[in-house]
Amino acid sequence: MGDNTLPKRGSNGISRRGFLGRTGSIIGAVALAGHITPAQAAAAAAAPGPIGDGARVPVLVIGTGYGGSVAALRLAQAGVDVQMIEMGMNWDTPGPDGKIFPKVTSPDYRSFWLRTRTKAPLSNFLGFPIDKDVPKYTGILDAEDFAGITVYQGRGVGGGSLVNGGMAVTPKRANFASVLPSVDADEMYDTYYPRANAGLGVGMVDPAWFDTADCYQFSRVGRKHAQRSGFAWTFVPDVYDWDYMKREAVGTATKSALAGEILYGNNHGKKSLVQTYLAQARATGRVTVSPLHEVTTVSPAAGGGYTVAIDQINTTGDTVATKTVTAERVFFAAGSVGTSKLLVKLKATGALPNLNGEVGKGWGENGNVMCGRANHMWDPTGKLQSTIPCSGIDNWDAGGAFAEVAPLPTGIETYASFYLSITKNPNRAEFTWNAAAGRVDLSWQTAWKQPSISMAKTIFDKINSKEGTIYRTDLFGAYKIWNDTLTYHPLGGAVLDKATDNYGRLHGYTGLYVIDGALIPGNASVNPFVTITALAERNIEKIIATDLS
Repeated sequence: MGDNTLPKRGSNGISRRGFLGRTGSIIGAVALAGHITPAQAAAAAAAPGPIGDGARVPVLVIGTGYGGSVAALRLAQAGVDVQMIEMGMNWDTPGPDGKIFPKVTSPDYRSFWLRTRTKAPLSNFLGFPIDKDVPKYTGILDAEDFAGITVYQGRGVGGGSLVNGGMAVTPKRANFASVLPSVDADEMYDTYYPRANAGLGVGMVDPAWFDTADCYQFSRVGRKHAQRSGFAWTFVPDVYDWDYMKREAVGTATKSALAGEILYGNNHGKKSLVQTYLAQARATGRVTVSPLHEVTTVSPAAGGGYTVAIDQINTTGDTVATKTVTAERVFFAAGSVGTSKLLVKLKATGALPNLNGEVGKGWGENGNVMCGRANHMWDPTGKLQSTIPCSGIDNWDAGGAFAEVAPLPTGIETYASFYLSITKNPNRAEFTWNAAAGRVDLSWQTAWKQPSISMAKTIFDKINSKEGTIYRTDLFGAYKIWNDTLTYHPLGGAVLDKATDNYGRLHGYTGLYVIDGALIPGNASVNPFVTITALAERNIEKIIATDLS
């Protein structure tokens, strides 16, 4: 079958037998690793089907990303039954190529969320556009367009953990006050960051192996150039199984990171939430996940709790069923954009009119900007490049930028160094309800990326001057140096201690919580998912102790 051929599936796109088989194998592996017991694994494998119309549940979690997965696990461990609602698919069924996820260089129907044409972050190569037509499908990566920016988000059970590079960075303690000013740094660094790192399975590349591995030649070139220009270069932790990658490199394991898999999912070595928090949550027997379900409304129920309206969709995005359930408590964990859009809509349309005026505000894009550099012919970056970044250039204090040394896994020698920078961009946008169009808009302007470009240039202008090199102009359009129209790291929109109290309880309603990246006001100073996870660990511990006792 070619790229445009879809496998046959049921109306919900999920094979129940495939789900049980894959879940069983994953859970079994996690059990052997010491995370859960075989008895717990059996309980997870016997998990019931999707939520039914008219159901009444103690807790409903909207989303299965980092915050939602933490909440579900800890609530279940406290004896609470949890229903998780996920807009995307449960990625458990191989496509026509025998793999669940496609390569970065071969996007197909699995790659993008309900698009008819791909929208890759790197849109051009050697001057040619690389996007192509694909069938409309509930794919794994959502390139959601707003007026001034495209926000890339994971779609599926596991959320953003399915599509990110797994860079699991804890912010420098000195920077934490600017990230979450209302949170005590001592408790985060003494308790919740360690808990999050353990739960996520964070590890570091073996430095000795790194120094000789062909797949990290690109990163070693990045190190050399950074250090010759006087910048601090550092290894960065990740959630990839580094022993697995070593086996990939010597040919004793099926290639995954070394086969160009990451942006549209990774088939083997990456420890997404499916293998960590969600595996443990399902193993309690108290957590049920309903994929291809989207929450449309949350409003107070006459008898207490909340009435939640849900659309069940098929793999082309059509609504195939509508359900109304009642939940005693609701956790908003649909990601910064998903949570913010839903809350803004609910306030404006009168479903939750008592939400305060901070809802929708304080949104930022973590200062994301991308660029490439053209190296000399004597500085090849390698035909084989691991899709897992493991290093960065730190000029945060002096220039306001931290740059991932990122892969460009084309399979050919490019002599290119590629970077994703995180910067101290101060600009913040607001989500608002557009009644005429029946949608939520975002006030971000592309021009607001200029501070990010200026901050990133403090690194790359200096490196280019030192090395006698130039910027690539063929990666993001015709003669365009910077990709300044995207973010991988949406943050804010329901900011902690503003839209919520200091533990994520929404003002105006008892039993409604935000527990995801919407709580973080626009910038984490590093890749944000460890901070989202640690904050969720902090908040859910307090909520269980005080609200559920």
